[in-house]
Amino acid sequence: MQLSHRLVDKLLRRFKDDWKSALGVFRWAGSFPGYEHTPEIYDSMVDILGKAKRMDQMRALLVEMNESRFITINTVAKVMRRFTGAGQWEDAVKTFDQLGTFGLEKNTETMNMLLDTLCKESKVEQARAIFLELKSHISPNAHTFNIFIHGWCKVNRVDEAHWTIQEMKGHGCRPCVISYSTIIQSYCHQYNFSKVYELLDEMQAQGCPPNVVTYTTVMCSLTKSQEYEEAIQIVDRMKMVGCKPDTLFYNCLIHTLGQAGRVQDAVHVFQVEMPKNGATPNTSTYNTMIAMLCHHAQVENAFHLLQEMENVEYCKPDTQTFFPLLKSCFKTGKTDIFLSQLLDDMVNKHHLSIDVSTYTLLIHGLCRANKCEQAYHLFEEMIGQEITPKYLTCRLLLDEVKLKNMYDAAEKIEDVMKKL
Repeated sequence: MQLSHRLVDKLLRRFKDDWKSALGVFRWAGSFPGYEHTPEIYDSMVDILGKAKRMDQMRALLVEMNESRFITINTVAKVMRRFTGAGQWEDAVKTFDQLGTFGLEKNTETMNMLLDTLCKESKVEQARAIFLELKSHISPNAHTFNIFIHGWCKVNRVDEAHWTIQEMKGHGCRPCVISYSTIIQSYCHQYNFSKVYELLDEMQAQGCPPNVVTYTTVMCSLTKSQEYEEAIQIVDRMKMVGCKPDTLFYNCLIHTLGQAGRVQDAVHVFQVEMPKNGATPNTSTYNTMIAMLCHHAQVENAFHLLQEMENVEYCKPDTQTFFPLLKSCFKTGKTDIFLSQLLDDMVNKHHLSIDVSTYTLLIHGLCRANKCEQAYHLFEEMIGQEITPKYLTCRLLLDEVKLKNMYDAAEKIEDVMKKL
């Protein structure tokens, strides 16, 4: 047989989570007559060993690679990431220090690789100390400071991230939308909206206006904190600066309007604003609309939207589409043909699998509707598909089947409960 690099690459991918088998394949291929590993194959093996925390084997392979001058910046990036991920960040720094022995330079690109690796593993203070040592002979760029902004936000030290913006300007680097938006997102997580507005104004003043992603983040966070009217006012802010909404922004706005009880406004956004601005609804848009209409007892309108959705080529219903509709069946007492038809459409028409949340909803709803035989049938179906029920679901169903003297069913439910 002829051994190709493509075949070896496939085998290593196959054994990416089994380092012993991967190393066996690697060594076997390396001894094959007429075959030589490429630097990319070596990189794959290095990454597999690093992921499995086999650091001694990884070091040995690096020595072997260096003898053939196969070590590239990509190799170094993988090695530093794996060392840091294994809690050996000092070895990642040593790898950077050894760049010269690999025939590579210590420059802005390689420094950023090291800093990024450390910051992603929350070693921001260590990264900062290294940067202060290196910056006298390696010039930072905008990406360097964005790495620190992400890092400080990751460890929830947002004020340091904000201060990094000023440091960035001091080095002649201009902050971008991503720089500001990362900090805004962190302030949103803290519900510190005074800081959010301060940064939005600063962005505008610096000639770096927020984009639609920034505004969507702020609106979603305001909605989450139940500041609905304030969230809706974000639309006016966007219009003032000429920022065009996209589908994700409209999805968030529809959800916000629904939460604020402004159903007609949400419908207007869906039917008028979105087509007017060329924002195409997606599955999430329809799901948000259907959930909102069901929540406000407009179930018939929700079903009309489902039918409309079924005729749209670019988005199809998913499990989340049907969940509020199924919930409405129990609220309105339509647990006979109507519920059965909905489930039949879900499974047979749209080929959707029922997930654990939907099974839980159905079993609980049928038990409360005094239809525990149907509930138990769904329970058996759930177990047959190896979906683990919640203990509360088992408890509720067990009490109901006992009331109906369904002793065999009760015994099976108890067997399942023992395994939970």
